[in-house]
Amino acid sequence: MQIGCHVSISGSVDKAVDNATERDCTAFQIFTRSPRSWHAKDLVDADVKNYKEKLDQSQIDRFATVAHMPYLPNLATPNPDAYKKSVNTLIKEVERCGKLGIPYLVTHLGSHLGTGEENGIKRIVKGLEKAATLKNDVMILLENTAGQKNSVGSDFTQLGSIFSKLKPAKRFGVCFDTCHTFVAGYDLRTEKTVKETFRKFDDSVGLEHLKILHLNDSKGELGSNLDRHYHVGLGGIGEKGMSAVIKLMNKKKIPIILETPIDDTWDDFANIKKAKELA
Repeated sequence: MQIGCHVSISGSVDKAVDNATERDCTAFQIFTRSPRSWHAKDLVDADVKNYKEKLDQSQIDRFATVAHMPYLPNLATPNPDAYKKSVNTLIKEVERCGKLGIPYLVTHLGSHLGTGEENGIKRIVKGLEKAATLKNDVMILLENTAGQKNSVGSDFTQLGSIFSKLKPAKRFGVCFDTCHTFVAGYDLRTEKTVKETFRKFDDSVGLEHLKILHLNDSKGELGSNLDRHYHVGLGGIGEKGMSAVIKLMNKKKIPIILETPIDDTWDDFANIKKAKELA
């Protein structure tokens, strides 16, 4: 079972491996830099070396590690300046992942800000393909969204349509988020509905393109479009649904990443423990 959570790189990027190991992770996700700023400090060669050495000495497979894009970029924006900065950030993140040896970079598809889905999708495809021209083996993963107003990629059919446009195909994959899926209107509360939802995903996108799963329960109800992650088994999806998803991912050998809250209820340790129990 490859399972873990999003871990901090505070201090230096190699601390991510320490934090993952401390939490008994066999997979993990990081931001390679501050997620709330356009500016990124260059990776320090010594930190990169330490990161790779620590990962080699751990029980964590390189292909169970993933980076996530920062929060500010919007690949669907009609604003020329914001779009240029967004695409440049994506390119830099692909470069940084390549330097660290991280095989996957997860990106949200963004918001077209009222200019229409078709226009937004054209901008997304153009930006993603530009980043894919970099000469490394980093795969960009498209994450399905919760279906907020003007957002792109919550509907499996639309996500599949975007994915099919991307070239070269080998540079792209998908990250499936359970909270986003549920609040976008796809039921995940029982073994039966989990099978049905993943069948729909397979028909529209293709399970062979699924590389990482974000395992998050939901504060919102089915179809609410509320992007609020919650503790494993305690939200709208519940234990039965979470268990069915975990078992399916284990069967398919897909690494599982938790992005659950840290609060008075549970922390990372408790959520990972619960997910392992549900397996």
